[in-house]
Amino acid sequence: MKILFIKKKNFLYLFFSIFIVLLILTCIFFMRHSPSFAVELNKSCFFNIDVETTLNDIAKSDEKKAYLTFDDGPTTKATGKILDILKEEDVKATFFVVGKHVKENPELVKREYDEGHYIANHGYNHNNKLLYKDMEGFKNEIVSTDAEISKAIGAQNYCSHIFRFPNGYMSHIYTNQKKDALTVLHEMDYVYVDWNCLNRDSERKYSNAQLLNNLKKTAKNKGTLIILMHDTADVNKTYDVLKDSISYLKSQGYEFRNFYDFVNH
Repeated sequence: MKILFIKKKNFLYLFFSIFIVLLILTCIFFMRHSPSFAVELNKSCFFNIDVETTLNDIAKSDEKKAYLTFDDGPTTKATGKILDILKEEDVKATFFVVGKHVKENPELVKREYDEGHYIANHGYNHNNKLLYKDMEGFKNEIVSTDAEISKAIGAQNYCSHIFRFPNGYMSHIYTNQKKDALTVLHEMDYVYVDWNCLNRDSERKYSNAQLLNNLKKTAKNKGTLIILMHDTADVNKTYDVLKDSISYLKSQGYEFRNFYDFVNH
């Protein structure tokens, strides 16, 4: 009887151990693949960096990290195809969305958010004359875009805390207005970010080989990359070269990240 009792106890211990391991593995799986894995941002969240420091400073790092960003969407022509590729490649990106397009295509923004991509602010109209007419209008474009994102993803008071100027802060247009806009961004707990790598997909028509070569040229001899692309397909079909672009960057030792890295709840 004693021998039988020991065997039974061992069996129960083994069964319980296997059950615990399977439970842990199941939890890990759902944490990685569940839509709830997305981080909810609001006005109480901010970054693990000084608010006076723009995210452009990360581009000075020697670490081989790649922050893939897409501007001007969402659009039915390109955003879904790009999301399919990012999911297949297990890459998380950042989408700088335009408020009026969020209103037109809320389901695409919801998908971006649910799949773990960062939703950042690119203004409501992507029209510089409207954006820089006065600073109250500038602020309203950001607030209105955040409001549309909130409705699209089903969150209250969404605030991305990251803004990208149409055409970039570095461009030589509306220089004085953009300097004033920095004060507004600071007051709203926002930072802006430009880029240091691009494939020039919005400039003129290129072949896929040329788009990839543009990316390689602008990435050369750089550590951390903030990569500009577009999910519009107005000039080039970026999704046609996206997989090759990701493969190239991976082959060069880059690790893909998005701006959730900097969020501090």
